[in-house]
Amino acid sequence: MIQKIMYFCIMDEKAWFASWFDTDYYHLLYKDRDLSEAKSFVGNLCNDLQLPKGSKVLDLACGKGRHSRTLHSLGYQVTGADLSENSISAAQECAEEGLQFIVHDMRDVIPNLTFDAVFNIFTSFGYFDDSAENEKVIRSVHTMLEEQGLFVIDFMNAEKVIRTLEPPKKITKGGIDFHIAKNYNGKHILKEIRFEDKGQSFHYTERVQALKMDDFRKLLTENGFEILRTFGDFDLHPFDVAVSDRLILIAKKR
Repeated sequence: MIQKIMYFCIMDEKAWFASWFDTDYYHLLYKDRDLSEAKSFVGNLCNDLQLPKGSKVLDLACGKGRHSRTLHSLGYQVTGADLSENSISAAQECAEEGLQFIVHDMRDVIPNLTFDAVFNIFTSFGYFDDSAENEKVIRSVHTMLEEQGLFVIDFMNAEKVIRTLEPPKKITKGGIDFHIAKNYNGKHILKEIRFEDKGQSFHYTERVQALKMDDFRKLLTENGFEILRTFGDFDLHPFDVAVSDRLILIAKKR
C-alpha cells in the first residue's frame, strides 16, 4: 500500500508536473535513464559530504527511486518522496527496511520526520510559476533538517542551456514517436513534447524556471542556509558558468 502524506496546498489542476509525471508516457519516454550514472554521482556526493553511515536522508522528488536505492545501498536510512503516485508505486517494489517511499508535495513539511541530509537531484526544482513556491520548498527543507543538516540541489546550468538550446528532435520509444522541442521564454526553459498514440494526439510541456547561481544564492541565504560548495558536473568538478552542464550546490542549515 502506498503511504500518502496529506498536505494543505491545493494543486492547480493545470500544473504540468502534476499531470505529466503521472502518465505512462512520461515513464516510457524516460525509461532508459542511466542507473550506473546515478550510482556514480550519488557515490561522489556522499564521499564529499562524509555523512556517517546510518544517517537519515530524504530524496526529495525521488521519481521511481533510483537515487534513493543508491543512497540506501551506501548505508543510509532513506525516505524517497514524490508527488507522482505512479512513480511511488513503482518505487515501492524496492522498499525494504531502511528504505521507504511516500507520496508528498515538496512544498510541505513531512510530519514527524527529520533528516541529516536532503537531496534534490536531477533538476527537480523550479517547477512552479511563482518564485514564492520555491521559497516554500526551501523553508520546508530547512524545517525538516537537523541542526547543521545538509541540503544538496542538483540543477541544470541554466545559462549554458539557454545559450545552447538543442534543435527539435524525435525519440522513438515503445513504438511511439516523441517529437521534442526546447525553447526559452525569458523565465522558463520549456520542453514541448508531442506524440500520437491510439489515434489521439498528445501535447505536454515541461516548464522549469531558468534559475541561475545568483537566484539560488538568494533563495538559500535568505531562508536559513549557508552555501558550502558548488560543482559543475556529476564528477564534482568546479562550477564554471561558461562550460558546466550542471549547477550542484551543497548548503548547510544555519
